[in-house]
Amino acid sequence: MSHTAVLPSPTGTRIGRPGDPCVMVIFGAAGDLTRRKLIPALYNLANEQLLSREFAIIGMARSPMSNEQFRDRMSQDIRQFATGPVDSDLWEWFVRRMYYVQGDFNDSGAYSRLQDALQKVDKEHNTHGNFFFYLATAPEFFGLVIEQLGRCGLVTEDNNHWRRVIVEKPFGHDVESAKALNGQIRKVIEEKQIYRIDHYLGKETVQNILAFRFANGIFEPIWNRRYIDHVQISVAEVVGVEQRGGYYDQSGALRDMVPNHIMQLISLTAMEPPISFRADAVRDEQAKILHAIQPLSDQEVLTRTVRGQYGEGVVAGQRVNAYREEPDVPHDSRTETFVAMKLQIDNWRWADVPFYLRTGKCMPVRNTHIVIQFRRAPFVLFRDTPVENLNPNQLVLHIQPEEGISLRFAAKTPGSIMRLGTVDMNFEYADYFGVTPSTGYERLLHDCMIGDATLFQRADMVEAGWCVVNPVLDVWKALPPRNFPNYAAGTWGPKEADDLLERDGRRWRNFDK
Repeated sequence: MSHTAVLPSPTGTRIGRPGDPCVMVIFGAAGDLTRRKLIPALYNLANEQLLSREFAIIGMARSPMSNEQFRDRMSQDIRQFATGPVDSDLWEWFVRRMYYVQGDFNDSGAYSRLQDALQKVDKEHNTHGNFFFYLATAPEFFGLVIEQLGRCGLVTEDNNHWRRVIVEKPFGHDVESAKALNGQIRKVIEEKQIYRIDHYLGKETVQNILAFRFANGIFEPIWNRRYIDHVQISVAEVVGVEQRGGYYDQSGALRDMVPNHIMQLISLTAMEPPISFRADAVRDEQAKILHAIQPLSDQEVLTRTVRGQYGEGVVAGQRVNAYREEPDVPHDSRTETFVAMKLQIDNWRWADVPFYLRTGKCMPVRNTHIVIQFRRAPFVLFRDTPVENLNPNQLVLHIQPEEGISLRFAAKTPGSIMRLGTVDMNFEYADYFGVTPSTGYERLLHDCMIGDATLFQRADMVEAGWCVVNPVLDVWKALPPRNFPNYAAGTWGPKEADDLLERDGRRWRNFDK
């Protein structure tokens, strides 16, 4: 089908401008990420008329495949992984823009073949010489692939065309490796061409943190240490390590979740108002927060961090093996599957307000949320009434699986006696705005196509996140855990995580769904 074809639109509506004409090159196109997330996300963008009509995809991987075999494989996979009904006419338009190049990432000849394919596809679909490269590969290939692209000139920007690279996490395994990888990449391309992706930032509620804080005059005035007692950030997963035991045992929960996902959530929750929503204006304020997080001393690591590893248990009614019994995991593994931490942000807005965070595998529910707990109201007014205590107000930003916001406050219960009940006001995106089929990658891919880097991490943000984590890694390496496994699968983590808050007179907010 020629590039002049009209993009079919089952919905007939479009919000926002479509992406620029471009070719997306996926390294690791034979892998799970491509079929489960990337292709369904691109299809959703096409369905919403947010893809340019002058668009194409080139997949590259070691598996030998022809263009037709790649298209057939994607056509089979979309039936399984699409987030909604697949329109046959739209899919036919979409799949005819898919091409495949077989090659090893170490082989310079593969990049020559890719260069030839790009020239042909660019001409065929009139993509204006705009290319972006998605590295859906193992982390050890990030620097190598970008260097190879540089050698054959595929990331050189001239004649008004752009070249961009999307890099998946993990970006390094400690602060030194992150700095080294940043340096290696920036020898080839400029910072403005690098898009370090974090799919959590594609979720509606995460993006809505900024809108919620800065578009509503009632919240921002109380978003500070005068009114807020503490903040909790929880990222709970019901799954174990599944088939990723070999990778996960080298990483662990701290490296896997904290420097990227959780640091992004902290920075968006705590940042100062940016001067605009331009990418660097937002990221400047995020970076300030990450730099303001107080690094933990060796002694503070012992008292303000908790690590756990799940033993056998029951999750969602199913018996689950202990982490050490998972495939490719050593029977004496000391890798943590749960982390809890208490952090402090050393700036005017957040001085003395603790930020508690936790993340873990094999927990009772899949739930990611941010709890803003406000200071308790003074009790003096109620001293001669039956009211025995006052519960603090809580604002909860629900990120997954249901996306929404809830506010907990006290109200008088009906009757002649002064008694208080707790009320939850709940807002769910699906109830107010309907459900838009989404993988979490649509917004991020579209942003890359239009050159908006707001939701992508900058080099200094990545390194600042690792600076928070590094002291913990060092102490944990020097003092291996003695009591693993220390929480049963299907529970909210080790008792020490509850103690972390209870020592401060606080407790975690848990959700049952």
